[in-house]
Formats: sequence, C-alpha cells, structure tokens
Amino acid sequence: MKVAVILPAAGLGTRMQRGTSAETAGTSRKQFMLLEGAPILVHTVRKFVASPLVTDIVVAVREEEIGQVEEMLRGEGRGLLGSLRVVAGGDTRQSSVESGFAALDPDTDVVAVHDAVRPFIELDTIRRVIEEAAVTGAAIVGIVPVDTVKQVSGAQAGGAKVRATISRERLILAQTPQVFRYDVLQRAFESARQDNFLGTDESSLVERLDQVEISVVLGSERNIKITRPSDMDLARLFFEQETARR
Repeated sequence: MKVAVILPAAGLGTRMQRGTSAETAGTSRKQFMLLEGAPILVHTVRKFVASPLVTDIVVAVREEEIGQVEEMLRGEGRGLLGSLRVVAGGDTRQSSVESGFAALDPDTDVVAVHDAVRPFIELDTIRRVIEEAAVTGAAIVGIVPVDTVKQVSGAQAGGAKVRATISRERLILAQTPQVFRYDVLQRAFESARQDNFLGTDESSLVERLDQVEISVVLGSERNIKITRPSDMDLARLFFEQETARR
C-alpha cells in the first residue's frame, strides 16, 4: 500500500505573536518556531518518517520559502521508503493541500493530511487511522469534548447569549491526520472547485460526497495544534516527556 502524507505549512500564523524567548524571537510563523533546537515542522516530519506505513511526504509552503524548507529538511527523509518533497502551497489551507495532492504519484493508494504544527501525533494513532481509511475510504482522528458545549447567538467575544446546551455524546473535536483513499480526496477537490466551496478541513470537503462515510479514530489530547504562544509551554513539557520515554 502506498501512503502519502501532505503537511500544509503555508499559513501566516496570525494568532502566534512574536515572543521574547530564544525559541520564539524572530518569527511568528508557528511551523518554524524552535522546539528544543529544531523547528516544529521538523518534529512533525520526523513522526511520519518514523511510521512504517508512510511511503511519501509532501510539505506545502509559501513559494518564497521552498529553498529554506528544503534545506531545513535535508536528510530528514532518510529511511523513508519513498520521497520527501517541498512544493508551493496557496493562500488557504485547502489550496495548499490541493497543491500537495497534485504533486503525488497517481498510483498513491491512501492520502493523509496532517497539520504541520501537530508534532505530538502518536505512531499508533497514525497506524490506526491509515488502516481504517484503507478499509472504509475515509477516516479522521478526533477526541470527545470534556467541556459542556453551548450554542449561542450574538457576538462570540462578550455579549453572546446561550440558546441551547448541546449533548457531547454526538460531538467530536476533529484533529489530524485526516486520511482518505486517493480517489475519494480527488473527487472531493473536484466537487469543491465546481461549487466554489471552501472548507475548514479535508473532512468538510469529503462530507459533501454521496455514499462516503467518514470514520472517527479516537486520538489523544496530547495531539495539540500549536497555535498560540502559551501552547509552547505545553509543547516543551510534552517533548520532555517523549524524550524521557525514549
């Protein structure tokens, strides 16, 4: 089975402010921020290189950063059965993933899309979600929310009014990887282009297809998406714990 991973990393990191520490100084691009001496993107790539199921990895970045990222990832793909490539992404996550998809070999069987700033994905989770998608055609990683969820009206930040409490039994907080058979994701992109539909993740594109059900593989609360400066403190803790286990 040929399994390719797309890592969209062209985002501008608008929620990540410039920090004052050595690890955050000089960049607000979260995927390039240093975590114990290496960019977050590199840590994420290493997780998929370590997976025996993954054959190819494509990283989608801003066009002007291709050379920088290629140098950053030089040597990281050793041991990968296929290739580690860097391509130009787009202005949105969807366009970046589609650019990465266009770079894949057409004989790819399964495509996994993973946030470049989720470096703590576990190898067992990668295995389980890929195996599920290979059988069913589509699978995502998600966790059950622990907080009570309210439906509101009005402004989200101050002034919002509660309208209902939503049962957590029917809710999942979507994470990545989100994994699909090659032909399923191809049809999803084609349909989105025809309808000028812009989704928030790949699952939202595939959900629009007839006769495709998406399975959920339970993930972990450790699979955090590093988005805000405060996330770096938790990331350092998780990295220390991973290092200690190794």
